[in-house]
Amino acid sequence: MSDPARNPETQGAAGGASPSMRHESAPLHVSGSAVYIDDLPEPRGLLHVVPGLSTKAHARLVSVDLDAVRAVPGVVCVLTAADIPGENQVSPVGRQDEPLLAEGEVSFYGQPIFAVVAETRGIARRAARLARIIYEERPAVLTIAQAREAGSALVWRPLVMSRGDVEAGLAAAPRRLSGQVTVGGQEHFYLEGQAALAQPGEAGEMQLWSSTQHPTETQHMVAHCLAVPSSLVTVEVRRMGGAFGGKETQANTPACLAALAAHRIGRAAKIRLDRDDDMLMTGKRHDFVVEYDVGFDDEGRILAVDMVLAARCGWSADLSGPVVDRALFHADNAYFYPDVRLRGEPLKTNTQSNTAYRGFGGPQGIVAAERVIEEIAFATGLDPLDVRLRNVYGTGTRNVTPYHMTVEDSISADIMTQLALTCEYRKRRQALREANRSSPYIRRGIALTPVKFGISFTATHYNQAGALVHVYTDGSVQVNHGGTEMGQGLHTKMVQIVLREFGLREEKVRITATTTGKVPNTSATAASSGADLNGMAVLDAVHKIKARLVKFAAEQWNVSERSVQFLPEGVQVGGQCIAFQDLTKAAYYARVSLSANGFYKTPKISWNAETGRGRPFYYFAYGAACAEVAVDLLTGENRIERVDILHDAGLSLNPAIDIGQIEGGFVQGAGWLTMEELVWDEAGHLRTHAPSTYKIPACSDRPRIFNVALLEGAPNREATIFRSKAVGEPPFVHGVAVLHAISDALASLTAYQTCPRLDAPATPEQILRTAQRLRQQAAH
Repeated sequence: MSDPARNPETQGAAGGASPSMRHESAPLHVSGSAVYIDDLPEPRGLLHVVPGLSTKAHARLVSVDLDAVRAVPGVVCVLTAADIPGENQVSPVGRQDEPLLAEGEVSFYGQPIFAVVAETRGIARRAARLARIIYEERPAVLTIAQAREAGSALVWRPLVMSRGDVEAGLAAAPRRLSGQVTVGGQEHFYLEGQAALAQPGEAGEMQLWSSTQHPTETQHMVAHCLAVPSSLVTVEVRRMGGAFGGKETQANTPACLAALAAHRIGRAAKIRLDRDDDMLMTGKRHDFVVEYDVGFDDEGRILAVDMVLAARCGWSADLSGPVVDRALFHADNAYFYPDVRLRGEPLKTNTQSNTAYRGFGGPQGIVAAERVIEEIAFATGLDPLDVRLRNVYGTGTRNVTPYHMTVEDSISADIMTQLALTCEYRKRRQALREANRSSPYIRRGIALTPVKFGISFTATHYNQAGALVHVYTDGSVQVNHGGTEMGQGLHTKMVQIVLREFGLREEKVRITATTTGKVPNTSATAASSGADLNGMAVLDAVHKIKARLVKFAAEQWNVSERSVQFLPEGVQVGGQCIAFQDLTKAAYYARVSLSANGFYKTPKISWNAETGRGRPFYYFAYGAACAEVAVDLLTGENRIERVDILHDAGLSLNPAIDIGQIEGGFVQGAGWLTMEELVWDEAGHLRTHAPSTYKIPACSDRPRIFNVALLEGAPNREATIFRSKAVGEPPFVHGVAVLHAISDALASLTAYQTCPRLDAPATPEQILRTAQRLRQQAAH
């Protein structure tokens, strides 16, 4: 059992994908019975916490008068930086650049300066508005262009990835072009906002219920804030109402404020951010400006690529360094660059500290790669699909990434070719071009784009997980692991692993809330690694218990250990079948341990940020999407007519859940690139800070025809849990096909002679601006 993923017993009868099982909380979700932080029974004497936020983007705090706030009836206290017994820091990377409450100066509009603690949330909200703060304004840097012009500091060391001689490659290339692509940011817009409930206990203990993707980091932040050992702080998470990366680090501030109030007053305290405050305070997806210089030949083969990827990172480091790094990791997408140099530029600005978001920089890098492909296709007159197929990673010398990792299993060409055939891409492309000639106002476009997405944390130490499994004498099983559930079905997959191994029915296995009190030192549920890491940890714990039960059964019934098998109908022991609960009860009376800790660490990975070389990913997930759109040239609106997706999930742990993740990821990715727009005014005030001003995809924005299929017969070549592949972030990138389909539609305005260079988000305004520019080019 040293390699459970290679064990034939773990592969199922057919060695294929696992059967689908409904989400373990589905009945609770649809009945409204699923419990979130704000649904928890309120302890007696519960206090409510509301932060007071800065109204300047960059300023010195001349004075902060909170007397009027404290005087409001029902206000128990007002917390400032001076009330923090420990560290006034919530920097997740140890940079000491992110105070919990501002001291001396503010660095973005919406930065917490103080926190009101009151008997009711309404009182706290009203009181927070009464603060009298005098600011001495300082110049604010709000955009990437301003940051560059001002010589703004970088929030992280700039990474360079290179291979070959890019200057020589560009100089020798028969053809060459350069350009720039702008990619906007994105609000997480989780349905459940940031929330935390803190309950003080005896001897300095603090119990926290937090909507966090990273319970261990939240535990550490609270402990440092309160100046207590981590062992006194327990963080519990049953489920989150969405997160998408926005609760990996951003959940720490609400948790620390709630814990600080509970610690100071000695009563339970809860914080639930108002949606406006949530959007003003928390970081977003990083927006990027990417400059590229590419050399290629007449057949569309890339010879050299030089890219600079600049990101608006916000006022503190947060996770911007790793995000920009991952953008560089994916700036090749599925394509081999013979000579290449990729440079990151993580710029500091006086805006919210941008943070993790589904894909973690990878989608931005992939948008840049696909723009390069599009430019080459227009320059050569080739079908973009042919340019893609001619440049995918292959074998021999065409399989090494810019960071010197060998791509051992490139299947991008096979997936794109298969999808192009099944969705009739080439036939439809020709038909759309003919239809556009006679359509004055509605233009249609089509595009087929791939994804190659690296799976693992690039921070190598995060690639570990723990689990705790208890088997009870009645044959029921309780499972706990370090991953968190945010609707993606992670808990369901963990239940399935136990069911599959023990041969049990669904009702026999119960998953319990993630808590630092059961599994310590957990990694964030992020980087698409939740099932990979925690699944193997759960499997390790189950195998330990199974090994004990097998040994006991063999000795008890005098049979060989090989003759003991766990089946759906019971445990086969020699020639007889024993009910699982009978075996566990007998084992208990024989003093056999029925509990085990499991642990897993990802093998083979390494990364050296100083040299820009290594193997940061255990494997790659692949896929391709074909999108067809209709664009209204009068209004700039677009409609997604049809989408076909073929995605590589290895041997899927749960096909139904994985397909749901692919569908949701695509819609979210398409929303990012077509309609979700963040707007700051000249004062640094985020104006798109509520559902009334920030548009996310609605049901009517889904594709009219939506075909999603999992790649069959493609087990993961690496020893992952049951040979599956991660399905979390990679499908988000399929939304890139929509951006390129819109671009294809607009290209009809110049008879497909000019690359539209459509920036994202492709809002109606952006589409109209691009269309006007293309018409002017055509006229000349």
